[in-house]
Amino acid sequence: MKVAILTMFNGLDSTYSIVNVVAEQLRMMLNDDVKPVMLVSEHCPVDTRYGVFKDDRIEWRKVVNHLEGEQIHWRDYTQAKGEVHDTFFKEADLIAEDLVEKLSDMDACIMHDIHYQGWHLVHNVAVRKAQKKLPDLKFIAFTHSAPVNRPSNPEWPFSARYTPMPNTVYAYPTQSGLPALAKQYDVPEGKCVAVNNTLDLMSYIGEEVNLLCNKSEVLSADVLVVYPGRLTVGKKFEKVAALCGSIKKNLEKRVKVIFCDFPSADIPPERYKKFIRSVGLSFGLDEKDIFFTSDIEDFKYGFPRRAVLELFSLSNLFICPSFSESFGLTVLEAASKGNLLVLNERVPALEEVGKKLNAYFMRWDARNFGYDTYEEYQPSESDYLKEHAENIVQLMRDNPVIHSKTMARQRYSPEWVWHNQLKPLLF
Repeated sequence: MKVAILTMFNGLDSTYSIVNVVAEQLRMMLNDDVKPVMLVSEHCPVDTRYGVFKDDRIEWRKVVNHLEGEQIHWRDYTQAKGEVHDTFFKEADLIAEDLVEKLSDMDACIMHDIHYQGWHLVHNVAVRKAQKKLPDLKFIAFTHSAPVNRPSNPEWPFSARYTPMPNTVYAYPTQSGLPALAKQYDVPEGKCVAVNNTLDLMSYIGEEVNLLCNKSEVLSADVLVVYPGRLTVGKKFEKVAALCGSIKKNLEKRVKVIFCDFPSADIPPERYKKFIRSVGLSFGLDEKDIFFTSDIEDFKYGFPRRAVLELFSLSNLFICPSFSESFGLTVLEAASKGNLLVLNERVPALEEVGKKLNAYFMRWDARNFGYDTYEEYQPSESDYLKEHAENIVQLMRDNPVIHSKTMARQRYSPEWVWHNQLKPLLF
């Protein structure tokens, strides 16, 4: 499928917010093997491309912006009546002819503010002329500013800003704006859709976390747990896997646990990882729900500390069932990135730090000062985990910071918006 993005950009300065919206839409398409074609002004300097705009899979087509040897200067026609400049319709006819050629092999065309902005009136009129010769081409017209009140009896060509175009769906960033959008363009609300702007968290984090996320799905998890540590039995990795399994099994949540591990001489790493996986699976996880960073060749001896902190900025639950800790710095790191803390209350250091941080406590085997403690769960460990899994999920639901953090990662990710809002409009 080939999709045109009609912007008439004169440049790609990221301070212009629509440039960032278009960049996100390009990433969505490229990630799903949809071929995008960028339609920009012939004066847009494509040699200054950066980021996703440099991707070789994007085809660039420049739309004419000169008439009889003179550059076309766009004028801001925001009024509903009046006069246009003398060469307006000649310019519109010329641009329409070029658009017919540029769009003839497209399956769909996404327009950004072409129908909305007064300075795009000439392009608005041109695309309407072109559409008559492209009756099978599907158009999606994005409006990125607050819809304006529809004037009474607008005159042509100014009325193009308030008139529907055939085979066109009108899009706005929020559902709440659709009634006003429908009124501006004089279309039924059923012809208007919300396509949210997105937060591409992956563009703000380093290559290590990006590499990990390419190996394993992370962003869609309802409960995302990151547990860093030396791969020793004292860190009780299997207890993290067990609790995560109970959350998934009993609360029907999508759970992902990432172990940022590095080898220990205490036990062969592969043997311990096999045991951790088996415990996780026995309590309700699937194989794909557990990921060890040491399974990536570049990180078999450890995952960079900076990257661990970046993962904590994505995760929402930190579980530390460790047998012994002198302080527990990872607890502070997880807390600083907005994670609910679940700590082993039998370890004095974790209890002390956890009380200051309003952590949730559970009981696991522990080493105290001069003696060890061992837990017996009645009627069973499974029942114990189920009870606490329910409490933990409820706390996560009730915590506004954790809820908003999780929603921002999941609901407003490029992947969610693409699959649930934009892609269905194209196919």
